Amino acid sequence: MDLSAILAKVYELLTIYGLKVVAAVVIFVVGRWVAKAVTNFIKRMMTKSKTDPTLVKFVGSLSYIALLAFVIIAALNQLGIQTTSFIAVLGAAGLAIGLALQGSLGNFAAGVLMIIFKPIKVGDFIEGAGVAGTVEEVSIFTTQLVTPDNKTVIIPNAKMTGDNIINYTKKGTRRVDFVFGIGYGDDIDKARKIIEEVISQDERLLKDPQAVVLVSELADSSVNLTLRAWTSADDYWAFYFDTMENVKKQFDAQGITIPFPQQDVHLHEHKEG
Repeated sequence: MDLSAILAKVYELLTIYGLKVVAAVVIFVVGRWVAKAVTNFIKRMMTKSKTDPTLVKFVGSLSYIALLAFVIIAALNQLGIQTTSFIAVLGAAGLAIGLALQGSLGNFAAGVLMIIFKPIKVGDFIEGAGVAGTVEEVSIFTTQLVTPDNKTVIIPNAKMTGDNIINYTKKGTRRVDFVFGIGYGDDIDKARKIIEEVISQDERLLKDPQAVVLVSELADSSVNLTLRAWTSADDYWAFYFDTMENVKKQFDAQGITIPFPQQDVHLHEHKEG
């Protein structure tokens, strides 16, 4: 084959494939730029809506990879390469990976929902997945709690959202329930007045809802008075312990009998916070 024939063949190939190559390159370059622009737009919108930074970064990366894969497939298709089998292989690989990482994907999905809907946030005292503690971190895959005795507990998000979550902090206030036992020979009205005077002197007591003192039970060895009072979530335990001590002191000072053995104190919310 002489040189003129070779040049003619090269020219023919360039004529057939040259434009396709140029078009494929243009598709890739422009598509990549569009993918970056769309990803940045998604990140800005999520940031403006005050979405968790971890989720913003993850969704941004995932969006860019998905768009870039679409651009690459479009460029290959422009070159005349059959992408059907390529897409099928990717789909099969994605399915296999999804099955292998089923547990992790479940934790991821639960983490995304927790970050978006915010049933809990850092600093909340909660009870979830059988653990009570203060939320230290909510990440994509796990939630980290610190228990009242300073233990760190890391809970998979799927397990956290798979059961009820009790958030003691979200409303900002909590009701404290006490049961004080007095003797059958003691004056109920006097005991009630003592309890009311003790809590009225505590600045942590909330006026609304109003505290109430009720006769809740005629037990075997005592008449039980139930106090229901409200305080802020942060003051819950300090208010509880101080009230118990001060009521006991005033009962002793004013001759109110506390039967022995004293009735167990029943708390409306018994988990330590």
